[in-house]
Amino acid sequence: MARKGGARRVPARAESVGGRRSSSRNKVPGASPRLLSGLPVCPPPPCLAKAMASKLLRAVILGPPGSGKGTVCQRIAQSFGLQHLSSGHFLRENIKANTEVGDMAKQSIEKGLLVPDHVITRLMMSELESRRGQHWLLDGFPRTLIQAEALDKICELDLVITLNIPFETLKDRLSRRWIHPASGRVYNLDFNPPHVHGVDDITGEPLVQQEDDKPEAVAARLRQYKDVAKPVIELYKSRGVLHQFSGTETNKIWPYVYTLFSNKITPIQSKEAY
Repeated sequence: MARKGGARRVPARAESVGGRRSSSRNKVPGASPRLLSGLPVCPPPPCLAKAMASKLLRAVILGPPGSGKGTVCQRIAQSFGLQHLSSGHFLRENIKANTEVGDMAKQSIEKGLLVPDHVITRLMMSELESRRGQHWLLDGFPRTLIQAEALDKICELDLVITLNIPFETLKDRLSRRWIHPASGRVYNLDFNPPHVHGVDDITGEPLVQQEDDKPEAVAARLRQYKDVAKPVIELYKSRGVLHQFSGTETNKIWPYVYTLFSNKITPIQSKEAY
């Protein structure tokens, strides 16, 4: 997508943050790992052992509002057969169904507050429990360190992606974003416009611009994300599972994301499909 106002385009790049490399200098050919140095090797944690045995991929995508998380998640899900688990989608379903969790979330949203950690964690733990035997990709969870610690108790992540998009790009995208409230479908007037201006493609119902997406609210919203996400990003960076992708265009970031996942799981669709 071309930038307006003559701003310089930032090329997409990929960084593997905190990655680990193993060395073979101290390995003894033919020796059992348990006999090296005369010390036993500790078995992997139960969750890791389970993940290794089942070969299931557990991944998370992080990014500020307007970073293109939803688009990237959809492409990953379709290319690799992962379940795309969006916390926003599950919240809307529960609010619509008037569940206990949905009612608690609705009360916070109507007051202009973030959904409390214990509410979103309870919701997502239930969804993950029902998908024990599936590859999955989390979108919108965990948002906070408390949520990340809760996720730690049930599994160990294989990949965490964070999208690093320039502030000006995010501001432009959000100001051009319109949403179908009932479904959560997102449109952008520049690169993903509705077929008919102001109308949802599927239902024909009117689109709205969220108050948070209006220019005067964007800066505060992005600052809030940065403050909350920083400790989560640092946590996964310290574990060597964080991969950062920078740029202004999703289509230029996508090939790097595709290659990363291809090293972990066999694709079912080529990256050129987009």
